[in-house]
Amino acid sequence: MNAIAQKSISAGIDPARSWACLAETEGPPSAERCRWTVVLPFHNERGYLPISLHSLAQQDRPFRLILVDNASTDGGGTEALDLARRLGLDVTFANEMQPGKVAALARGMTFVCTDFVATCDADTVYPRDYLSRAEALLDQPGVAAAVAATSEPGASALTRRVAGLRMALMARLLPQQCLNGGAGQVFRSSMLERAGGFDPAVWNWVLEDHEVMARIEHQGRIAYDAGFECAPISRPRTISSTGWNLPERLRYHLTTQHSRLAFFHEYLAVRLRDRKLTSERLRRDGMNQTRGSSEIAQLHPLRG
Repeated sequence: MNAIAQKSISAGIDPARSWACLAETEGPPSAERCRWTVVLPFHNERGYLPISLHSLAQQDRPFRLILVDNASTDGGGTEALDLARRLGLDVTFANEMQPGKVAALARGMTFVCTDFVATCDADTVYPRDYLSRAEALLDQPGVAAAVAATSEPGASALTRRVAGLRMALMARLLPQQCLNGGAGQVFRSSMLERAGGFDPAVWNWVLEDHEVMARIEHQGRIAYDAGFECAPISRPRTISSTGWNLPERLRYHLTTQHSRLAFFHEYLAVRLRDRKLTSERLRRDGMNQTRGSSEIAQLHPLRG
């Protein structure tokens, strides 16, 4: 048992409970078996959820959707569940009252019974081939996770291509580092489980998407591909959600596989604690939730 899993047990969290059904996915893939779970946590995202759900409904791979409402107060959870059902998605709805994205992700992971899991954001557009491209990467020998490039929704094919090529080049220069956020991260479920998954007892600060990659890289390779992409909607961020500063980012890029976990848990966590940048602080200001979904859809049209 790895140290992360041991830490979870010491905190009273049973990893076997969260991943009890992973054994069901053992064996070769078949046409009858769904290989994907999409975990989509949200907090007061009523204006944005319809955009993400419509894009996910167009995927060319079947998947199980786990909607995790992290104590929303805008009524968006009920509307999202209703829309997911009307779109014909295989959806499970869960509530997580402990504030913070890490807690919401941990709750969502308790429902994962598939080979692969994608963490998605409520304000991101996913192209039709998002899961199929991710599957091709995760099916490569030794790959534990993959990270997508990003560009603005509705960006031109050239802009998207440049973003993908830039990401692929950076991955060559900085191998095994996390080069983008959780909106575009996918995992082989068994390897994420062995790495300790998402767990507030292990890491409950901002930058959880980078920290989890520092753990999963010990299970296998982090893959990038110029054609694997998604499109987060550009939104104003609060000062509290900026995460690390430039010296901290530079120090991260100088780490190696042997020093990255220490960077997060012995160096960065102390600084994030001093700045009170808990996972809960990832939530946006209420001012960013004022647009209606129809208005946002006009600003950010879907493109395949």
